[in-house]
Amino acid sequence: MWETEEFGSEHEGRPGVLLADGTEPGPVYFDAGSGPAIHRSVDWWVYDGTLGAPIATELRGACSCGWRGSPRYPLDWEVVDRRRPYLADTSGPEGDWDTHITEVQARTVPVPADLTALLDQAEERLTALVADEPMAALRAVAALQRLTDRVAVDAAFCVDTADGPRWDTVAQALGISEQAARSRLTHYALRR
Repeated sequence: MWETEEFGSEHEGRPGVLLADGTEPGPVYFDAGSGPAIHRSVDWWVYDGTLGAPIATELRGACSCGWRGSPRYPLDWEVVDRRRPYLADTSGPEGDWDTHITEVQARTVPVPADLTALLDQAEERLTALVADEPMAALRAVAALQRLTDRVAVDAAFCVDTADGPRWDTVAQALGISEQAARSRLTHYALRR
């Protein structure tokens, strides 16, 4: 899986697969025998026809948000090392996913440049402090957590209007789904 620190599971990328007819198959299920759990996978290399799995013929970029890349990359099973399929070249789909993430970031609300620089400086200083004075770093982190908790509550209440927030607008501004935006603002608001 490909992931960014900012978006986490909201935009996890992976090589998606397509069958010969152009459809995207569902997950492959593996029954391990006894027990209630049945393992499922959407890893591209399980679509190799083994144990009744469908055979993928192409790869494309895929994201947990539902985005699918347009470019298709032929999948040649003759060159895939079955014991180490993760070594196969999936740079095409990953590059398309990177472009998708760049587009998501471009739609988000910008953080002012001076604040971004200040956050970068704080991270650099705290990282150095960990090596020299770890207890001081912990104390500083606690102060930052208190600060961010207060600001998050205030910001969550400012977003909430008399008619309620426009969740599609909030979601786009944060680069996450509407459900995640609701969850995040509710979480922040309940800190009060």
